[in-house]
Order: sequence, then C-alpha cells, then structure tokens
Amino acid sequence: MAEIFNLTINGVERQVDGDGDMPLLYALRDRLGLSGTKYGCGTEQCGSCSVLIDGERAFSCKTTLGEAKGRDIVTIEGVADGDNLHPLQRAFIDEHAFQCGYCTPGLIVTAKGLLDRDPEPSEAAIRTALQDNLCRCGSHPRVIEAVKKAARETAK
Repeated sequence: MAEIFNLTINGVERQVDGDGDMPLLYALRDRLGLSGTKYGCGTEQCGSCSVLIDGERAFSCKTTLGEAKGRDIVTIEGVADGDNLHPLQRAFIDEHAFQCGYCTPGLIVTAKGLLDRDPEPSEAAIRTALQDNLCRCGSHPRVIEAVKKAARETAK
C-alpha cells in the first residue's frame, strides 16, 4: 500500500510516495530524480548503489523506504558543497581514479563514510572499507591513492 515517506536526503526534507517495501534506490532515482546513485547488481554485491544512512554505508538496492524513514541519507549529489567539490571528488579527478565512472559514486560515498569516521585511515582500513565496491575497469589502485590523498588534504 502506497504512503508518503518523509526522508532527509542531502540535508533536505523530501517526500516520496511509495510502498514501504520499495527499494530506496528506486525512490532516489525514479521518484526524486537523484540519478547519481547507480543500480548495479540489485543484490548488495557491487556497491554501485551505496549511500550513507546516518553516516554508515548502506546498499540502497536492498534498503527499503520503510527502513530509510526518519534517517539521514547522503547520496553522491550531497557530497559536494554546492559548486565546491569534496576533497574526495577532487582526488578522484587528480588521481584518475575512474574509467567508465559507473562505480565511482558508490566508491566516493563509501570513502566519505570512512573519512568521516576515521580522518586518517591506514591503507588497510581503506581497502577494508572499499572491499564491497566492485570496479570492473580495474581502477582500484588509483582509488586507494585518491582516498589517501583526500585523507591528507582533509587532515591539514
């Protein structure tokens, strides 16, 4: 049964009409026009759909509207501060940490969650945080370097 869900997305209160079992991903992309979050596998295996919910990475392909209600959600669209890119976004550009770019939003959101919790993570911590984000293009070494660079920038 459809109902109205009040969600806080990227700091803005939004309303979504849908079923409580609807995946958050569908609400973000189809109902709210936030297409940065990608559909990859639909089974929590690739990380393309990653968002932050209350500061923790979540797979929006399996998180339902009902589960997201009343929680703070950050998508890739909410990572930058207006026109000012987040240090992670700048580092991904500087380090050429993407090829096709499909996985990039999920990687950046996941890395942001890590840096918010641990501003100076070890390489092992970065690898662990990103282990559920797949990149078929093979850019993971550059992704690791980008996250390390962003950590150095934000630590200054």
